[in-house]
Amino acid sequence: MELLSDPNIWIAFFMLAALEIVLGIDNIIFISILVGRLPAAQRDLARRLGLGFAMVSRIALLFSLAWVMTLTAPLFTVFMQAISGRDLILLGGGLFLLWKASHEIFLEVEVHETKEESAGVESVKAGASVFWGTIVQIGVVDIVFSLDSVITAVGMVDNLSVMVAAVVAAVGVMLFAAKPIGDFVDRHPSIKVLALAFLTMVGTLLVAEAFDVHVPKAYVYVAMAFSLGVEALNIRARTKRALARQAA
Repeated sequence: MELLSDPNIWIAFFMLAALEIVLGIDNIIFISILVGRLPAAQRDLARRLGLGFAMVSRIALLFSLAWVMTLTAPLFTVFMQAISGRDLILLGGGLFLLWKASHEIFLEVEVHETKEESAGVESVKAGASVFWGTIVQIGVVDIVFSLDSVITAVGMVDNLSVMVAAVVAAVGVMLFAAKPIGDFVDRHPSIKVLALAFLTMVGTLLVAEAFDVHVPKAYVYVAMAFSLGVEALNIRARTKRALARQAA
């Protein structure tokens, strides 16, 4: 009860929860892209499992703070560049994200499936192996995003219970927002390509971070917000033209 009556605890909780939500935007987009490849009947379950894994991985890392902080210690040096365990995880996660986002952009832009081929793919994707393969891919990126957000959380708050509560609250908000965001991305292919381009930039930032090149994520978020604003105007213009043609 003493913790609940301390205003500093509440300020730290809301600040950390807001930060976790912002840092989780790329996570939501990645989950939405992968889940969109599954049949409609499996998407909600995959979305919940993906975000559930994100929450579990973050809490697990919070309860192993001593181990997490050792990841920042240099393991070896390459060309006068000290490489730590965190650097290796960020490098692997960044390369995976670059490959996955580039592959999805290729499928979205270059591959043109007929209705029969698309139906065949969906029936194959209904299989358990593809479903769990999607969950594993979500889990891999969740761990990378979790590592970065947990290290940030440790620098902001020194109370473990506050950090766990903030993570749970943030994942709850993301769980509520993931479905409408995913549905919106699925309805608008141009938004989907923009989201994939955003993930490509995030992957590049992770690779840069692995080599101690620090680029504020705010730059990426501002650029993406501007692009989304322009595309929103394009969507509105296309909708108006379609309605005008129907009226004519």
